[in-house]
Amino acid sequence: MFTAISGLSLAQTANEGQLTGTVIDSLTNMGVDFATISLFKAGVTEPIAMISTDPTGKFEFVAIPRGVYRLTVDFIGYHRKIITSVVIGPEVSLVSLGKLMLAPAGNTLKEVTIQAKTQVLENRADKLIYNAAADVTSQSGVATDVLKKVPMVAVDIDGNVELQGNANVRFLINGKPATIFGSNISDVLQSMPASQIKNIEVMTSPGAKYDASGTAGVINIVLKDNQIKGVNGSVNLSGGTRFENGSVNLNARNRNFGVSAFFSGNYQLNSNIGVLSNRLSFKSAKDTLTRYIQNRFSPFSRNGYQSGVSVDWNITPKDVLTATFGLNQVITHGTGRIVQNQQTYLSTGRILSDINSERTDATDFGENTQNWSLAYKKTFQKEGRELNFLYVSSAAKNTNYDSQVTSYQNGAFPSSGINSDNPGNEHETDISIDYIEPLAKNFKLETGLKAIFENINNSVVTDSLLNDGTFVNNPGQTYSFNFKRNIYAGYISTSISLFNNFLNGKAGIRYERTDTKSDLSNVAIPVNNIWAPNLLVQHKLDETQAVRFTYIYRIQRPDYEDLNPFLEIIDPRNINTGTPELKNETGQKFEIGYSKTFANSSSLYIGALYNRNSNDIQHFTAFFSVYTANGTDYNNVSLTKTANIGSQTTLGINISGSAVINEKLNLRVNLLLLEKNNLVPGLPAVGGFSYNANLNVTYNLNKDIIAEGFGTIDSKRTDFQSIRPGSYNYTVAVKKQLFNHRASIGLMTTNPFNHYVNQYSSAYGTGFTQTNLRQRTMRSFGITFSYKFNQQAKS
Repeated sequence: MFTAISGLSLAQTANEGQLTGTVIDSLTNMGVDFATISLFKAGVTEPIAMISTDPTGKFEFVAIPRGVYRLTVDFIGYHRKIITSVVIGPEVSLVSLGKLMLAPAGNTLKEVTIQAKTQVLENRADKLIYNAAADVTSQSGVATDVLKKVPMVAVDIDGNVELQGNANVRFLINGKPATIFGSNISDVLQSMPASQIKNIEVMTSPGAKYDASGTAGVINIVLKDNQIKGVNGSVNLSGGTRFENGSVNLNARNRNFGVSAFFSGNYQLNSNIGVLSNRLSFKSAKDTLTRYIQNRFSPFSRNGYQSGVSVDWNITPKDVLTATFGLNQVITHGTGRIVQNQQTYLSTGRILSDINSERTDATDFGENTQNWSLAYKKTFQKEGRELNFLYVSSAAKNTNYDSQVTSYQNGAFPSSGINSDNPGNEHETDISIDYIEPLAKNFKLETGLKAIFENINNSVVTDSLLNDGTFVNNPGQTYSFNFKRNIYAGYISTSISLFNNFLNGKAGIRYERTDTKSDLSNVAIPVNNIWAPNLLVQHKLDETQAVRFTYIYRIQRPDYEDLNPFLEIIDPRNINTGTPELKNETGQKFEIGYSKTFANSSSLYIGALYNRNSNDIQHFTAFFSVYTANGTDYNNVSLTKTANIGSQTTLGINISGSAVINEKLNLRVNLLLLEKNNLVPGLPAVGGFSYNANLNVTYNLNKDIIAEGFGTIDSKRTDFQSIRPGSYNYTVAVKKQLFNHRASIGLMTTNPFNHYVNQYSSAYGTGFTQTNLRQRTMRSFGITFSYKFNQQAKS
């Protein structure tokens, strides 16, 4: 599907024609994605239409009036190609230009002239693309800062990502699994510098080729690469009061062989988090009540690095081999000082007990990951036929250490506490093969097979504090846990063209078999088989606007943390644990959307969605006046477990777009309106209305200075058992281009007038109610610097 940058709004008549072609890299013989194709009337300097090539390099103009035309092909790093005297006439209404070979630039990029700017937002039939590299102020910060600007995506102040209000997102990096099973994707995204990101692809209705996991859809983060011959690279640095980032990229290419390497580091300085919680618990008669108040102050820090090398070899013009190797590390550290008061009293007001205590705790988490991949791509003499093989593997070693000690005022009770060490190893291997066969014009068949092997093993060693101040092993909380999950999948998908191209799209179905095993006693997880169909149908009103309908069936497999029965007792009054018997959550989604692009590169998308999830995986909290675990009694405990809780339905409307007001001022806006309902058998329906909105304004002060303002607001939301808090934040930035745009320096600030973000929330259940005020540091000031260099090889 092609993206119109400046469209042709003309009805197809007998006096109109069609123009097609494919842009090919002259060295690699591969299609050039997102090259700009401009169509000019003979003797006219302004193009009447511009479009971009699809991922295979193809383009198509339709409804072209009779006449003589000139066509230009532009892409950065390549010489411009010009085709003159293209005639559309009564005897030649369909013109195929065939393969247009685009040659990489030789000694200097100054020979390349780009007539049209890359759109920041592209609405394609099957995905939305946010071109981060074209948004000059998005190159500072980390990946979550970039995601905040993407339509339909919301990121909370802790870095958790939702797509259309659903947190079950399948993340990919360069089309490969973003993180192995069990890893925290939030930590990965918050340690990835924004300067590494080329674009972000959002697929709310992914096709059968993609794994069925993730009821929200797929977000693919595409990292920067460079196909220009010679040696080139970039350096990006940013520092500030909350974050420090740095990255170095180096690329070298000569003819059919290329090597690229990068190193990036991220450090999040201490972020102070304050929490004031007030829980009231009671029996059904409410004759005796217990109020438990916690006032917590918790500094938190995170740091990490990523590095990798990639080698690609064009063995022949039709055979490409790519190998990658990467190292990643994430370390988080948090401490806490909590002042606690527990008061039990009768409904008459008579106080039965009043206990004051103070707790200190600490949490240290570390993950070191190695990942490697091998990809082979084969094209054939028949245009469009393609074979792909991909092997991806990753291995991680995790450390997780927790400790807490509670002491009571005036020695009313003996001190209590635990130390817990929870190291683990994770390994995932993905093997896939995909094949595309064009059967006829506008009709092709896609099929493939995939196998995923996931292995996790960890050990838990817990020591408890004795009255004499020493720690001894607690056998009830010391154990090992091994987990294996194998997934076998196959799919078939085909293009659709109905009623003389009135409707076009894709339909497919994916089969996945999941075999899960663990060494937990008395736990047997059954084999799961699913068939996941999908359908996309689009009608193009003209080259600038289209309507589409999609349907998908997807699942959400429980995460490792949801399955692990380990009792997390950092706070003895609030205990968390997993449920090994969890079933897959299943989801069905219907969407209808309208997209429009305008001659000045503005765009608009309006969509509606209906989503229904069954066996909905949510956290369920129950209150116990006394909870016994492994021979130890804990008093006044809120126990939170993961569970399959009924179903959830979502109705939503999304409006997003970009507006080019003039050559200096650009606006981008996104509004997501949701109505959710949680249905739990035997309980009243719970849900309500919520919204997420953001606005981005950029203004070019002159050719070298650009200013930006960005703000987002996320409303509170009613979920099962809780009302989640809303939040807002805003950023102002200015960037100065230096040395003929080879370098830049920028200043930015986030929430400059608010030291903390205040979040109010509440929770409730049988026998308790709770309110919370959470405060987190968000104010920051920073400076960014970037520099690009290149030394191109001679042709």
